[in-house]
Amino acid sequence: MIARLPDGVTSEEGALLEPLSVAVHACRRAQVQMGQRILVQGAGPVGTLCMMTARAAGATQVVITDLNPGRLELAKKLGADHTICVEGMSANEVRTAVIQYLGAEPEVTIECTGAQSCMESSILATCSGGVIVLVGLGANRDELPIIDSALREVDIRGVFRYANCYPTALNLVASGRIDLSGLTRAHYKLEEAVEAFKRTQQADVMKVFISCQK
Repeated sequence: MIARLPDGVTSEEGALLEPLSVAVHACRRAQVQMGQRILVQGAGPVGTLCMMTARAAGATQVVITDLNPGRLELAKKLGADHTICVEGMSANEVRTAVIQYLGAEPEVTIECTGAQSCMESSILATCSGGVIVLVGLGANRDELPIIDSALREVDIRGVFRYANCYPTALNLVASGRIDLSGLTRAHYKLEEAVEAFKRTQQADVMKVFISCQK
């Protein structure tokens, strides 16, 4: 797949179009609409981009959760209305905190962690008739309150990568609707590739770049 970068879009921003396309596909699957309240579980690269994409799609309020305060601080700077550090919180406690911040249950939850506890709190927090999209991939089997989602008609939808989302992602960046400049990055030379891959395991950066130029 080849996409021409328009003037004003850097090569580094071009490299971020892949995870942004995942976020675009997730928001499409969730059918995010103007004026909605959104919960995003997980403030890693994909979760943060889902938050930014939901805002660009017209979401009125977005709350994002994570275990890492640093990632939550960055998400706040990039547009999240509220952040919740869920360390040590039960699924019901997360639900209560989400409703407290949003003023009501979210119509859409975008689950980007794959963690059982986050999937459970997503089901409990999402409003009746709402939508949950599962972006993060966890265990093959999990114990979840499925009857709760069934009785309240909460739709659970899967997300796998993306399909035909690159043009939209590129247009969002080129038009300025989504600004990727605030995403923290680390840069390494090709001969430092081993260290670069190790750095990807740390939570202080969103993306690690390896330059192949001399």
